[in-house]
Amino acid sequence: MKALCPLILLLIVTTTRAQSCGGVQSGGVCVPPDVAMPDYYQQESQPPPQKWVDHWGAIATNEPTGSLGTANNIDSQSEAERTALADCQSKHGATCKLETSYRNGCGALIGSTTGYVVVSKATLDETIKAGILTCTKAGYSNCHTYYSGCSVPVRIQ
Repeated sequence: MKALCPLILLLIVTTTRAQSCGGVQSGGVCVPPDVAMPDYYQQESQPPPQKWVDHWGAIATNEPTGSLGTANNIDSQSEAERTALADCQSKHGATCKLETSYRNGCGALIGSTTGYVVVSKATLDETIKAGILTCTKAGYSNCHTYYSGCSVPVRIQ
């Protein structure tokens, strides 16, 4: 019986080792998976995540003089707003006011003979459609696009 115990213990240890081999067992030796199967650790390659840089735009006006200042594809909101105000002031608009700023989208000034509206949306088409609708609903006649511009994000990776 005592001679049988070491034999049973040897069988248990051998069986346990064979079950825990993560690679391929060859002649009683466990070959690691990265050696036995080179593609073992490789997963499906996925493209790296894309990174984008936001861009801002802005529109500023001076109603008494009809001055319009714009900015597009600027790296920050505050810089886009400063640029639009400076552009407006350079066109004899001493008291320009910021109408709108937009990120990764479009802005437009829709005018008529009696007034104007400024809108911003995600796309140029949406911006102009919303502007014409807003202008018409405000009671202005002959609404048309006086200015439109877009600031689009740029992929950096």
